[in-house]
Amino acid sequence: MMQRTAGSQSMSRRGVLAGSAGLIGAATLASGAARAQQNANLGAPATVISNPPRDWTPQHPSIYPDPDVIVVDPSFNQVRRAIAPIQRVWTGALWAEGPTWSSQGQYLVFSDVAGNTVYRYIWDDGRVTVFRRPSGNTNGNAFDFRGRLLSCEDFTRRLVRWEHDGTMTVIADSFDGKPLNSPNGVAPHPDGSIWFTDPGYGDQLAEGHPDEAGGERVIYAFDLQGTKLTNKRLFTDMTVDGVKCGPDDMCADVFGNLWCSSNGPLGYAGVRVFNPAGKLIGRIRLPDVCANLTFGGPKRDRLFMAASQSLYMLEVATQGAAPG
Repeated sequence: MMQRTAGSQSMSRRGVLAGSAGLIGAATLASGAARAQQNANLGAPATVISNPPRDWTPQHPSIYPDPDVIVVDPSFNQVRRAIAPIQRVWTGALWAEGPTWSSQGQYLVFSDVAGNTVYRYIWDDGRVTVFRRPSGNTNGNAFDFRGRLLSCEDFTRRLVRWEHDGTMTVIADSFDGKPLNSPNGVAPHPDGSIWFTDPGYGDQLAEGHPDEAGGERVIYAFDLQGTKLTNKRLFTDMTVDGVKCGPDDMCADVFGNLWCSSNGPLGYAGVRVFNPAGKLIGRIRLPDVCANLTFGGPKRDRLFMAASQSLYMLEVATQGAAPG
């Protein structure tokens, strides 16, 4: 008969403990695998590019952080509000453009260029009403530092200002004796000057007069010396992931970041955010091509995006640098 010693008893215990540890480890791995499979079965949130795509109606909110607000560089987290969704606040335009915020009236003005109408989004209750129709196929808008509305009219090829008494003043309709192409974007300066772009977008019969258009689809930066632009340089060619997109409008926040509209394929249409050095730090994906954008709201912390047929809004963790 074999006699069990203290050593064999100790080894036996260790063997039992080792066996138990192996069983526990196997059970833990099995549990972890089950949880991973369970999480995989939960799926990913719907986005602009998912199938089926994201539902933009208020009854179908998105999970936080919004999956269509993409952090490209960690610095974007300083200006992105993680618990804010992209909201479609209105739809029904033919080509939405030119949003600008009135701090005096607490409303946003934006254009439907092809629809020949300027609309107003009222902050208090979110209503959208007709502000001016016909509008001369108004494109870009901006309020100056005295609260007067500046508008770029495609059809008449001019920049106008609407005075407080309701009358209209033509600011510019020609240069060197030649008519303008189609004023597109406008920005006032505190010194009273008005800066505007004059591309050929009004060459379409639906929005202006047929003409020959052009454009490089890039963004340049300049140094400003008085009223002169110097040191022209490429800021961005609007290419990301090998996808070439076209810019239209842009606005700056108080940190000097540039928020640029992006005309591109689904997944790249929307907004791109660059730091002052021209580095891409963030993207906002929209289901529509974004033509124009601005900061607004009582705190100037809402980014309004006019995109094709709709007006979108996103709360951010920064403020717009422009007047409003």
